[in-house]
Amino acid sequence: MRNAVAVAAGLVLAACSFAPAYERPPAELPQSWRGAPAEGSPAPGERWWSLFGDPGLDQLVDEALANNRDVAIAVARVDEARALVRIRESELYPSVVGNADADRSRASRRTDFFFPGVPTYSTNYRATIDVAYELDLWGRLRNATAAARADLLGTEAARDTIRIALASEVVRSYYSLRALDEQAAATERALELRTRALELERERAAAGLISELDVRQLEGEVAAARALLPAVLRERAAEEAALAVLAGRSPRAIIEDGIARASGPDSQSPAVVVPAGLPSDLLLRRPDLFEAEQRLVAANARIGVARAAFFPQVTLTGYLGTEAASLSDLFKGPAGIWQVAAGLTQPIFQGGRLRGEVEATEARQRQAVAQYQRTIQNAFREVRDAVSAQARAREIYDAEGARVAAQREALKLAAARYQAGLVNLLVPIDAERRLLDAELNRIDALRRQRTAVADLVRALGGGWTAPEDPARAAAAPERPAAR
Repeated sequence: MRNAVAVAAGLVLAACSFAPAYERPPAELPQSWRGAPAEGSPAPGERWWSLFGDPGLDQLVDEALANNRDVAIAVARVDEARALVRIRESELYPSVVGNADADRSRASRRTDFFFPGVPTYSTNYRATIDVAYELDLWGRLRNATAAARADLLGTEAARDTIRIALASEVVRSYYSLRALDEQAAATERALELRTRALELERERAAAGLISELDVRQLEGEVAAARALLPAVLRERAAEEAALAVLAGRSPRAIIEDGIARASGPDSQSPAVVVPAGLPSDLLLRRPDLFEAEQRLVAANARIGVARAAFFPQVTLTGYLGTEAASLSDLFKGPAGIWQVAAGLTQPIFQGGRLRGEVEATEARQRQAVAQYQRTIQNAFREVRDAVSAQARAREIYDAEGARVAAQREALKLAAARYQAGLVNLLVPIDAERRLLDAELNRIDALRRQRTAVADLVRALGGGWTAPEDPARAAAAPERPAAR
């Protein structure tokens, strides 16, 4: 009966844990997505950037995900966190170490411990297997392991956040580059038209048909178009270099190689993306929210580690082996040795250090709660802004498209009136300038619309139709209902 009671008491003690029971902090979530379009593209898959239908972009994003240095750093951090979990898990098991010693010594003849007849020289051989094991009575080791596992899941989520942000940034940079290509082409066309018109007007001025004032005004229009081009080319070179860095290319490739992209006019508007699922799904979909929650789980477990330091630490040690003065006798029966020992360490006075450590871990846990709640707030703000930006960007693009069509008709009418001799050349030049401004604005509006779509997908957690990571799904708390 005494043995049964002792075993039962040991099991109860082994189940002790001073970590608070984890509960996901409450969050008042909306019932639905406000301002979401009624119709649009279904939720994109894991390769969400393919919704733009651009093979050049697909290849560039794949290259960036494979070679980008920020992703490589994030992957290395995951490997480090996984190794730390393995270290913490090893502390739950006994440690077994093999030792082999050989020593030869000489004793002094000039001490009080020397007696005649005692050998001055001695030789000793020893071989043992040492075992040590800490009884985790208060859950210190278990909580430390749980914290390390939560840190691993949080680090994996941070890696996923970087991957989503990288893909979104590549999309933004790629379409900025294509927009600059079109802006440069439109500026070059306008410059060429104005240059030809200037040559014609100079000939007319030499024939006395127009005044010098008209020529000088036209020269100013040509100079204005020529001044626009270098700025666009400078921005395009900088964007191309930035995109090469995002793709993880070598310094030589950044300098010598260009970015492959589609050529020709680009006017295809991306499809509208409709947020899928309930708002509460965002808590498990966005990796940054999952990361923040796992940091909270880890901080919660570390409270148990700090509280367990107030209680005794029990360690079992022992060894089994042989010892002999001669190597030939080391493995003979009489040479066997063994030892079993138990040690107990109880803090008595630490000057308030242990209490301070508990208070510090509790304060970190409160920080993690506030950080998690702030991350949720920012996530829903980003989704709301992205939904609104997507709708407004499409409206702006449609308006700029109508403006371009109107300015083209105005240019045709101005050119016809100039050919009929009703107006001077400055009238069609002014109409061409307004058309150039409209085309540049339409190009930028298309870029902004694509950026808005990418920002919305990023705010919603990237592609979410792929199967969820089993380890992450197992570690995630139960999904809450929106309320």
